[in-house]
Amino acid sequence: MIKRVALAKPRGFCAGVVRAIDIVERALDLFPEPIYVFHEIVHNQYVVENLSKRGVVFVDSLEEVPDGNVCVFSAHGVSPQIHETAKRKNLHIIDATCPLVTKVHLEAVRFHREGKSIVLIGHAGHEEVEGTMGEAPMHLVSNADEVKNLQLENADAVVFITQTTLSMDDVAEISDALKKKFPALQSPQKDDICYATQNRQNAVKSLAKEVDILLVVGSQNSSNSQRLCEVSKANSVPAYLIDDETQINPDWLQDAETVGVTAGASAPEELVKRVLEKLRALGATEFVEQAGDDENVHFALPKELLQLQPLRISAN
Repeated sequence: MIKRVALAKPRGFCAGVVRAIDIVERALDLFPEPIYVFHEIVHNQYVVENLSKRGVVFVDSLEEVPDGNVCVFSAHGVSPQIHETAKRKNLHIIDATCPLVTKVHLEAVRFHREGKSIVLIGHAGHEEVEGTMGEAPMHLVSNADEVKNLQLENADAVVFITQTTLSMDDVAEISDALKKKFPALQSPQKDDICYATQNRQNAVKSLAKEVDILLVVGSQNSSNSQRLCEVSKANSVPAYLIDDETQINPDWLQDAETVGVTAGASAPEELVKRVLEKLRALGATEFVEQAGDDENVHFALPKELLQLQPLRISAN
């Protein structure tokens, strides 16, 4: 029976998510409704539903956005083709792409210009991957087995880049397989996996030493949240991905004295608090937070959004 809850640190919102949500909220203040957002601004059901109630319309195609309207690009980034479509439709674009995703896009452009064969480690169909692959010709691999059949145009000049929200261990396994097949393999000067993803995975590895199960607060389409579950299971601790406290199954807790709780980088702290209260109602009496580093990363809002603020004030 549950007695103790151990809370991971760090957890929840990363700087890129905070920036993306701030951008949409500023846009709601500056422009008349509706505000269109291309794809979910971040992969979290709670965040998306709340913004929808405030006048945000999420679309999966720019053809759904009336010409000349305001449209925000999500934190996951978009391809140059999407930018061209937006220009053709005369859309007022506000780009909420995470700067760490933009870094990967710029790497792809540079490596292609240098004549390298590019391998992208990532998950097919993810918005971030689709945006990155639009920047230059490249080959997508999702696991080490796919490396075996990989044929490249220039096998002597191969470089890999990665989706920012992957498991560090999975990337290491795939990059090792690439290195064996392409001995001249190069990697970016700095890891593409974002700081928040790394920190949250490290916290889960540490937490796994003291908990019987792990609850990960996050939505099913959140890549970094899914990876937290995988990291926990790889460390022999069962893990469950939940949107909120209503999805906790008491049966999971029957043989668990200590329950770990963390949250993906797109999950708000409010949902974590609700999960903790639910665990208290189910019998937990002790709550402890991991010792961990504070994250002090901050990404500035787009200049075009800041420049628009005085225009709104003068119009009133």
